[in-house]
Amino acid sequence: MSQQKIKLKDLDFNNIGAWPQQAKIGFCVLVGLLIIGLAWYLFVSDKRVELEGLERQEADLRTEFETKQGRAANLEPLKQQLVQMEQQLQQMLRQLPSKTEMPDLIVDISQTALATGIANELFQPGPEQPKEFYAEKPIALRMVGTYHQFGAFVSGVASLPRVVIMTMHDISLKPKAGAAGGGITPESPLELAGTVKTYRYLDEEEMTEQQQAADAAAKAKGGA
Repeated sequence: MSQQKIKLKDLDFNNIGAWPQQAKIGFCVLVGLLIIGLAWYLFVSDKRVELEGLERQEADLRTEFETKQGRAANLEPLKQQLVQMEQQLQQMLRQLPSKTEMPDLIVDISQTALATGIANELFQPGPEQPKEFYAEKPIALRMVGTYHQFGAFVSGVASLPRVVIMTMHDISLKPKAGAAGGGITPESPLELAGTVKTYRYLDEEEMTEQQQAADAAAKAKGGA
C-alpha cells in the first residue's frame, strides 16, 4: 500500500502521457464518471423535473377530457329535451288568444261578469305591454257582487273557448260601502277593485319586430 501511495504522489499531472498504463486507465475512468455526473446533473435532472410537470399536466388534461366527454355524451339528449320543451311552449302559447281575438275576449270577460249578476262599475282595458313572446293586457276594474257571483264569474271565464289567463295586481276585496245588513253573509255585496292582466301570444311578425327592437336597443346601449 505504501509503495502504491508513493507512486500516486509521484504522478506528474503536467505530463499525463508519461503515466503508467494502469494510472492512465484509472484517470480516464474517473474523468468519465465526472463527465457523466455533470451531464446527469445539468441535463437529466432538469428533464426529470420537466417530465414530472408533463405527467401532472397529462393527468389534468385526462381528467378534463373525461369530464368533457361525459358532458358531450349527455349533450344530445339535452338538446332533444330542449326542442321538446320549445315545442310544448309553442303549443301552450297557441292556446292563448291571438291579436285579432283579443278584443272579442275582453268583451266576453265583461259579458261573463254581467251574466252572473256582477255590476261592472269600472272595466277599463289599458294599452298592451309586449314582452318577449307574449303581450299582456291590463284591465282596471271595480266590480260589485256576492261571493257566489264572483265564483260563477271565475268559472265562466274558465269555460270560454280560448284559454284565458288572468293575474291579479293590487286587488282588494271588501264589503261594499253602505251595504245594508249587520254582517257579512254569502249574499252580502262585495266590491272587487284593482287591476287584472290577461295575455295573448305574439305572432311571428310581432316577434320579429320585438327582436329587432331589442337588438336596436342593445346596439344603442353598447354605442353609448
